[in-house]
Amino acid sequence: MDELGLHIIEAGSAVTSEGERAAIKAVAGLGLNAEICSYCRMRTSDIDLALECDVDSVHLVVPSSNLHIETKLKKDIGIKKDREEVLSMAGEVAEYAKSHGLIVEFSAEDASRADFKFLKELYASGVAHGADRLCYCDTVGMLTPERTFNIFSELAFVTGAPVSIHCHNDFGLATANTVAALRAGAAEAHLTINGIGERSGNAALEEVVVQLEHLYGIDTGIKTENLYKVSRLVSRLTNIPVAPNKALVGGNSFTHEAGIHVHDLVKNTASYEPIEPEFVGRTRRVVLGKHAGASSIELALTELQLDANEAQKQEIFKRVKEMGDKGLHVTDADLQTIAESVLEIHCEPTVKLKSFSAVSGRPSIPMASVILEVNGKEEVCVDTGDGPVDAAIRAIQRAVASVGDIVLEEYHVDAITGGTDALVEVTVKMSKDGKTITARGARTDIIEASVEAVINGMNRLV
Repeated sequence: MDELGLHIIEAGSAVTSEGERAAIKAVAGLGLNAEICSYCRMRTSDIDLALECDVDSVHLVVPSSNLHIETKLKKDIGIKKDREEVLSMAGEVAEYAKSHGLIVEFSAEDASRADFKFLKELYASGVAHGADRLCYCDTVGMLTPERTFNIFSELAFVTGAPVSIHCHNDFGLATANTVAALRAGAAEAHLTINGIGERSGNAALEEVVVQLEHLYGIDTGIKTENLYKVSRLVSRLTNIPVAPNKALVGGNSFTHEAGIHVHDLVKNTASYEPIEPEFVGRTRRVVLGKHAGASSIELALTELQLDANEAQKQEIFKRVKEMGDKGLHVTDADLQTIAESVLEIHCEPTVKLKSFSAVSGRPSIPMASVILEVNGKEEVCVDTGDGPVDAAIRAIQRAVASVGDIVLEEYHVDAITGGTDALVEVTVKMSKDGKTITARGARTDIIEASVEAVINGMNRLV
């Protein structure tokens, strides 16, 4: 995130747990360029915990709607509070944080359901007690872009401090509302990678940044070419998959299948792409399936460096369509197999599997051993992993180190039929020296299907 050029990183909430505090302190100790922040409630004890974590700032969240003042504070503190008491408490905590050297972002929770007159009073109190920045929180996603623009057209110029926008995506409007606020005068936006967050999530960093850059011509200073890399990293570390149709970073973005689209893409990529995929750190991909056209086949054969006459192209096209009609996407490895069969080409695989075994259980550590023939030389490798599949793939990667660094980008598994003996289809996306391919393995044993897919992909790459 720091390499992207983000200005502030809210690393967590110090009050959450001892483990959270250790994590926040570790982030604060990395020496990043970004300001490191901790979420805090309207309590001086929360400020003390944040100070223990060596953060630069606190995101001080204050209830602003009647609903939150009357119900949330009663639950948190045990007594009913009114607006005057909230103003007093919030001011004291802000002043306490400032007196201890912290930057204070004074945040109105549930602001979109708060009385606007009281909201301005709350912000004025925050500024009077030393708040450096203010924040408007659309806590349950009630804003619309039109209303957001109107609010910030006034709010951003009467508060006496920079105002930020914090949007939730309950109605799918978080990105649109955030962009509207920034266009109307908001100085800062709260965003998350891939739009992850409570319930339906928050405004997505990658969407807001690219919209500002491309639709409104605003230079955000963000290194957009790293967006996809960070998206994949966050997805892997949080174990939250990105939807295939997610804008910009989803698996289907910059992926083309329809024949008419590919036909025009060959002439001019702008025909069916609003931006170059490289802008967000991606590459264009043409997939083959039911909707593939002759142009797609020709382009794919060119990438494979295979020459085919018109009759051979038609036969390859027919076989691809047959697979597509069965609901299958044709991977790069599938196409090469089809093409080589039609063209009667025989390619000796570089990597051959001789045998493998995998062991897993409790409390034993998952372990796998493989015997491969790589360029005619026998390679024996053993490795451990998070499970037998991971261990097997790690062992294979070690065994083929002599042919270069091959990276497993994506791994996907589907059970084709029901039952514990179901046929399993594993699809992998792999890369080497900037080239990316997909390959598939299908077996009733998930480990065997995974090994088959990985080795198919490696042979395509090398």
